[in-house]
Amino acid sequence: MFGLYKGIGSPMMGLTFINAIVFGVQGNAMRYLGQDTPMNQFLAGAAAGAIQCVICCPMELAKTRMQMQGTGEKKSKRKLYKNSLDCLARIYKREGLLGVNRGMVTTLIRETPCFGVYFLTYDLLTRSIGCEPGDSYVIPKLLFAGGMSGVTCWLSTYPVDVIKTRFQADGVGGVYQYNSIADCVRQSVRKEGLRVFTRGLTSTLLRAFPVNAVTFATVTLVLMYARGAEEPKECESETPGGDRHTGHPACDLSLGGVTPT
Repeated sequence: MFGLYKGIGSPMMGLTFINAIVFGVQGNAMRYLGQDTPMNQFLAGAAAGAIQCVICCPMELAKTRMQMQGTGEKKSKRKLYKNSLDCLARIYKREGLLGVNRGMVTTLIRETPCFGVYFLTYDLLTRSIGCEPGDSYVIPKLLFAGGMSGVTCWLSTYPVDVIKTRFQADGVGGVYQYNSIADCVRQSVRKEGLRVFTRGLTSTLLRAFPVNAVTFATVTLVLMYARGAEEPKECESETPGGDRHTGHPACDLSLGGVTPT
């Protein structure tokens, strides 16, 4: 049963910091950009995705190596890595800082547009389905919007994730198959064809929906209550004709609204 949770230590340590960076950077980037528009949502999300790679890349490297440990062995007499921290420490001792950040380029290529799509999808969905604070169905709507955002973002960059994972898994046991990212792509396509870029997609999407549904709904509701009941009024602005309007259907639920918190 423990085999199903191999490598869990690394995500448990890293995801807290990753989500803090992602939502913090995205919110501040939206305030800097000044307008809550779909394009700004994409740009702010892309910036957040790029910055969090500093933690994401080593975390996923440790997770991949821990999950690969013992693969192909009938019975593993000795574990190479005790835990995720020990894994990163051993990689650093053997390969230095470059080894710990193996796969950083592919991580950046994946995460930057991925998080742009992530926040853009959430913004468009919450606008279209009307996630008003007083709506009795607001939580199911937020869960749906968050889940679909996760699915969409994975679909947008999944082929890059396949290459990133293979490149980071390379070197387990000290044997390297790929000289570069391009070599990894060439060898993978030559051996398995273009279908290699969709391997594991089903399980990834099955995970993506519930995880991101809970993440987005939790963050949005916490921000809503933290901002207080009176702040949504500040999101309203005067139109040239004198009518009041909001730039977002659920202004106080916006993760990256221009109103300072």
